[in-house]
Amino acid sequence: MRNVVKLFLIFIVLGIGIHQADGQIYKNAIGLSIDAGDGSTAVGPSYKHFFDARNAGQIELLFADNLTIIQPSYSFNKGIPGAAGLNWLVGIGPAIGLSSGSSNVAIRPKVGLEYKINSVPLGFSFGWEPAFWLAHDADNNVARFGIGFNYTF
Repeated sequence: MRNVVKLFLIFIVLGIGIHQADGQIYKNAIGLSIDAGDGSTAVGPSYKHFFDARNAGQIELLFADNLTIIQPSYSFNKGIPGAAGLNWLVGIGPAIGLSSGSSNVAIRPKVGLEYKINSVPLGFSFGWEPAFWLAHDADNNVARFGIGFNYTF
């Protein structure tokens, strides 16, 4: 697991150092987020806001079997030259899992792609979003993926 974290940090450092097109392809988005992979699938609404051309914040409220997850995150976004509307992103944020009578906190890094259809206010995203739960009896889950469908404005 330490190798995964090291690889993720190297990817962030290299990504920040590369000069490409700006990442912003819209200002705000509301939509549906799906957190799937190993374990139960969580689904719920999301909102994303670009603070400037490359930095964005996102909040998700996800629901799964007997579990509610509140998940704010930050992402650094960059355009891919020659691929209009396509961005790569890296980010991180906490996740707060609430279930009957208990709560838990996780760190959720993410690496992914986002595509905004030109001339249509629709966007799609896909990313690897492992969950590193901070409780001593919780299982970390690196086989988690985020899928998003958004209306952009």
